[in-house]
Amino acid sequence: MIAVDILLDGLFAAVAAIGFGAISDPPMRAFPRIALLAAAGHALRFSMMNYAGVDIASASLCAAMLIGFGSLWLGRGIRCPMTVLYIPALLPMVPGIYAYKSVFSLIMFLQSLNDPGQGMQYMQLFFLNATVSLSVIALLAAGATLPIFVFNRRAFSLTRRRKSDRPTVQSPKKAAPASKPDVEPRNSGQ
Repeated sequence: MIAVDILLDGLFAAVAAIGFGAISDPPMRAFPRIALLAAAGHALRFSMMNYAGVDIASASLCAAMLIGFGSLWLGRGIRCPMTVLYIPALLPMVPGIYAYKSVFSLIMFLQSLNDPGQGMQYMQLFFLNATVSLSVIALLAAGATLPIFVFNRRAFSLTRRRKSDRPTVQSPKKAAPASKPDVEPRNSGQ
């Protein structure tokens, strides 16, 4: 049952990542890799949170690092930049429920200005949910961009061909200097 939960979580993340990827119009060859990265990253975060007892921020950092290094490795094969692969794969892991709860708590705080006890409770909920949401988003960005800093040259050469893959273009031979024409000019005086 645990394996089914992990596989379903990865499957739903892959579907969402394909949807997010379709918005940014990557090449068709990138979609299977986007789905694979999203499924692996989200399944890792899900299993770390539910079975290892890790908090959402630390689990998101580990999953983002997996997606970042995976996009570096998978992007090389299709000559695609890392960002084309990891941004759609990360988007299903943005903590929408925490962002929603923080906005909801702020609205409820503004509606309960007459009751200080209730207002204080809503303000605490706002700061709790906003802190979780912002820290997860920051750690997702940090984990995904870490491979760029570790493998700087390789990260920026993903779209270039290797020298062995490049077609060989021979320079054209220099043309011989123009010789005198074989035809004699006409004598117009005769």
